[in-house]
Amino acid sequence: MSSLEVQRHNQTVLESLEPGDQVEFIRGVYSHWAVYVGDNEVVHLSGDDGARGSDMGHTFTISGVEFGKATVRRDNFWDVVGDSEVHKNNSKDEKLEHFKPSEIVRRALSKIGEVGYNLIFKNCEHFASWCRYNKEQSDQADDLLTGLAVGGALVAAFGIAAWLESGQKKDREKRSEY
Repeated sequence: MSSLEVQRHNQTVLESLEPGDQVEFIRGVYSHWAVYVGDNEVVHLSGDDGARGSDMGHTFTISGVEFGKATVRRDNFWDVVGDSEVHKNNSKDEKLEHFKPSEIVRRALSKIGEVGYNLIFKNCEHFASWCRYNKEQSDQADDLLTGLAVGGALVAAFGIAAWLESGQKKDREKRSEY
């Protein structure tokens, strides 16, 4: 889509939003998430760089020590959008029970100013999910963990196969010596 088409799309999405809806901002390799609270405003867990929540720097914690941080903040929808394509995304409603819109908004607003971030356990999608469903869930983080686990398993399998092959080669070399 051209930038004008994205802007028109985003305007249509904004007009369809109701307080309590989850908003997904497509950022390329990841999505940023927020809760729509009405009056063209969202509440989201955002990096120190401002409303767009895009530059987290070091985005993890180790043993409770934070590397980079994020703050729950209330921002204008358009300040968060930037040049991203946005979607209303309440897709977890099919599997999870959600609060009434007023309670979702109350929960989001109650966390404004809270600081903390962990890419795997406490990101913007976890925050939006908690507000709506009382369950900190991030499909992005789950997909990342699954990918790392599969990648690690493949590396281990190839390593074991190479080790076994080297052992068999040595056995063949010993037999040929006799």
